[in-house]
Amino acid sequence: MEKERRLFKNKNNHPMFKFKAITVVAAVALLSFTLPFAISWKSDNVHSRFGFSVKHMGIATFNGSFKDYKISISHNAEDFSDAVVEMTAEVKSINTDNEMRDKHLQSADFFDAAQFPQLTFKSTSFKKVSGSNYKVAGDLTLHGVTKKVELDAVLVGKAVHPQSKKDMVGFKVSGTIKRSDFGIATGFPAAMLADEVALAGDFEFIKD
Repeated sequence: MEKERRLFKNKNNHPMFKFKAITVVAAVALLSFTLPFAISWKSDNVHSRFGFSVKHMGIATFNGSFKDYKISISHNAEDFSDAVVEMTAEVKSINTDNEMRDKHLQSADFFDAAQFPQLTFKSTSFKKVSGSNYKVAGDLTLHGVTKKVELDAVLVGKAVHPQSKKDMVGFKVSGTIKRSDFGIATGFPAAMLADEVALAGDFEFIKD
């Protein structure tokens, strides 16, 4: 019995055994990172809105939105707790219901759409807080600057489209960023245009 124990111990300490064990562990770890997401959704922009609001002169708030954007959600967990969100928006699609202001916002005074045509976001975590409430953290790239941001998301509900019969899900997203963090409108003091900008999204997604 003692001889068998020594033999088993020596076998475990053999370099080839250790190599195989490490290889198996590495393969399992790699597989866990490369498995494709089982569920994916794309936004139905006809029934969605990605917007923002900012206070002007400290007395009024004006609102705007981006008309041209793509946003997707991919996940394996049914409760979205492992979800990954990716979004791209075209800066030239900014709309504040005033053509002159929209062109000014696209200029170098603000977003500089010619040099920075897109804003992007990719989540790094999608954590369920309670019930239908989530905290979404990720990297927002805007005006050539990338910053970590945290957003609140609420799972509004699920449904089946009566015509396409495809699954649908709705999320409401909100958060606040500072334009100064992204070097936007540096020539405008906060007394004229607030530094804090509220982000708001009402998104309807259709399952791929």
